[in-house]
Amino acid sequence: MALVDGVVADLTAESGELDDLVSGLDDGEWTRVTPAPGWTIAHQIGHLAWTDEVAALAATDPDAFTAAVATALENPAGFVDAAAEQKASVPPAQLLADWRVARTALADALRQVPDGVKIPWFGPPMSAASMATARLMETWAHGLDVADALGVTRTPTNRIKAVAHIGVRTRDFAYVVNEKTPPAEPFRYELTAPSGELWTWGPDDATQIVRGPALDFCELVTQRRHVDDLDLEIIGDQAREWAGIAQAFAGPPGSGREAGAAGKGN
Repeated sequence: MALVDGVVADLTAESGELDDLVSGLDDGEWTRVTPAPGWTIAHQIGHLAWTDEVAALAATDPDAFTAAVATALENPAGFVDAAAEQKASVPPAQLLADWRVARTALADALRQVPDGVKIPWFGPPMSAASMATARLMETWAHGLDVADALGVTRTPTNRIKAVAHIGVRTRDFAYVVNEKTPPAEPFRYELTAPSGELWTWGPDDATQIVRGPALDFCELVTQRRHVDDLDLEIIGDQAREWAGIAQAFAGPPGSGREAGAAGKGN
């Protein structure tokens, strides 16, 4: 449970930082367009609120979650956008209050999941720690969209190690969703944390290598920046191919961002 508590604490902190970013906005600012096509700041927060609500349901009432999935899959290609649109129509003060309730309920629920129990999800079932890590990754990525819309540069923290970890673990997933065969050879990842320490994954003697700032790597795998706009050293043909399709989030292949679009809010 110590692992779950630690990741949930990081998720809570990440959510709180984004809350601080939007809590002082007036109603007009909530309609600012973010880099995600068709999504305003309200859509971004609405998406997080909806997903946190559904994740809490999955952790506490699997049968009700199964019913919710069945309803969502009546519109398989559009239920995420539809949920964000519905949430974005709520007055901003209420939307923010709803998100606060949802994320608190999720944190409480994850701490109560017994060791070894898997939480059902739209993809494979996950442990409580994995669910918290996935929610942290999404909160960080959508928070970056909000920051871009507001023209704000956030100070990265070592919480992004969870994002980097998912980016490494989803290497093969990125190939599969793009109908490609994952390489047999493992990659080596060498990332410099915001604190200055070195985070590594993969064998020392790998020939396919990705190295550079952990922040840039996280922006790559969440498709918030184009690889050409990042300070990453990518060695090997397979690693370069992967960098063009890297995707830490579930679902079909993302469209990514155009080169030179970093930080643009429209």
